[in-house]
Amino acid sequence: MPLLDMPLDQLKTYQGRNPRPADLDEYWEAALQEMRATDPQVELVPSEFTTPFAECFDLYFTGVRGARIHAKYVRPTQTDGPHPALLQFHGYTGNSGDWQDKLQYAALGFSVAAMDVRGQGGLSEDTGGVKGTTHHGHFIRGLDGEPDNLLFRHIFLDTAQLASIVMSFPEVDENRVGASGWSQGGALTMACAALEPRIRKAAPVYPFLSDYKRVWEMDLAKDAYAELRTYFRHFDPQHKREEEIFTKLGYIDIQHLAHRIRAELLIGVGLMDPVCPPSTQFAAINKVTSPVQLEIYPDFGHEGLPGMQDKIYQFMKTL
Repeated sequence: MPLLDMPLDQLKTYQGRNPRPADLDEYWEAALQEMRATDPQVELVPSEFTTPFAECFDLYFTGVRGARIHAKYVRPTQTDGPHPALLQFHGYTGNSGDWQDKLQYAALGFSVAAMDVRGQGGLSEDTGGVKGTTHHGHFIRGLDGEPDNLLFRHIFLDTAQLASIVMSFPEVDENRVGASGWSQGGALTMACAALEPRIRKAAPVYPFLSDYKRVWEMDLAKDAYAELRTYFRHFDPQHKREEEIFTKLGYIDIQHLAHRIRAELLIGVGLMDPVCPPSTQFAAINKVTSPVQLEIYPDFGHEGLPGMQDKIYQFMKTL
């Protein structure tokens, strides 16, 4: 097998390189308190897109720091009593996608909510208000200020808040909610399941936002991680603050949230992934204590993984 990273047996025991902040648990408890104290002001606006077996809405809610967050919401019309729901999270810089790709789950009797990440390619707001660069990149946004201003702190909270909102809908069974996404969407899936422990099933595929220091040491701070190199070049060219920077990134490193996950996981990994290196993914996977089903693709990278969408569908339908 070609080798991009560690051999598979080493990947399965790797525990990560990025520092874990000493007050991480307190940090996220305070963040969740802020989220719970935020009035979401939920609004459902009927969409112009229609289908005979489901209702389609633009869902809006107010997230932390006042940002108005958008998600597409689809609910089936031909179900009796509360039914399952699926949360979908998109890749870096993208958006919630077209309505039609939610309909396979609506046809199965699921409600579906697909969130636009604030400040990326969809309709959610980015309220800004941070020191430092806003020219390029999201995981470095807020890195020059206090840790509770990190943009991905707010985005992680958006996922948990969306889950809580969907679980509160009368048509949804709060005990039968899943989450799924690829790359950034995979990271958000894991963050959502960590911060909202009622998530029952989660299917992240090659999750992003894990083990930043390992990415740097592999000289793979490019593509989705390019902003890390940009940040050092502009704001710490001699790496005098390197330990401080990686420690602060530890607050939004999904490997340090993984132990909070209670959901059953189905995870897809390509062992030739140069964008989200396999070791960074396993740093998070190896910290999960709930059941994990791994789907390994030895010859695939950051791309479509044959049969993975079907595996996710079969995994979720048992909700």
